Amino acid sequence: MAVASAAVEGFALSLGLILALGPQNVFVMRQGLMRSHVLAVCLACSLFDAALITAGVLGMGSILSGIEGAERAIAIGASAFLVGYGLLRVRSAMNPVGMTAEGEGEHGLKQTIAAAAALTFLNPHVYVDTLLLIGGTSSRYLGDERIAFGIGAATASFVFFFSLGYGARSLSEILNKPTAWRYIDLSIAFIMFAIAAAIMGPHL
Repeated sequence: MAVASAAVEGFALSLGLILALGPQNVFVMRQGLMRSHVLAVCLACSLFDAALITAGVLGMGSILSGIEGAERAIAIGASAFLVGYGLLRVRSAMNPVGMTAEGEGEHGLKQTIAAAAALTFLNPHVYVDTLLLIGGTSSRYLGDERIAFGIGAATASFVFFFSLGYGARSLSEILNKPTAWRYIDLSIAFIMFAIAAAIMGPHL
């Protein structure tokens, strides 16, 4: 049961972070709308994120969990970040902006993968999300539970990118509407607040 709970928390945390508007998401959606190398783009972005999440969970998570007294500090830091992030999403919900995917998609396969890699690895926020936040949060768990947390977090990337890429035509009508993003942002905020409460619960 604890393993399943860890996987669900990893999935929810990762999905909440990845749902935020960003150049990588717009790129995937644009390629989906253009029907250009959709499988390659979705798979590449999912694998890139999974690799970073793995590095965070097995690297940063392991390092932090081995430091005496670090668990409480990590819990406070992660909770503060999540609450702050949730408040930003609430603020965004007050003045929502739709996701636009105007412009042409990349055409060559190599060019497409290179663009996907650049949008992933040149974005500083991806390292905060995967290495620090997801990796740091995973340090609360040990053994199979930490692995389950990482699998849950990585699975969220696959689910999101493939849903966005292959559902781009139908999702575009929703994601282009600012009112839809009001509900999406408020949902993300709720998830972030709930996870922050779960992280801090044992330390209160």
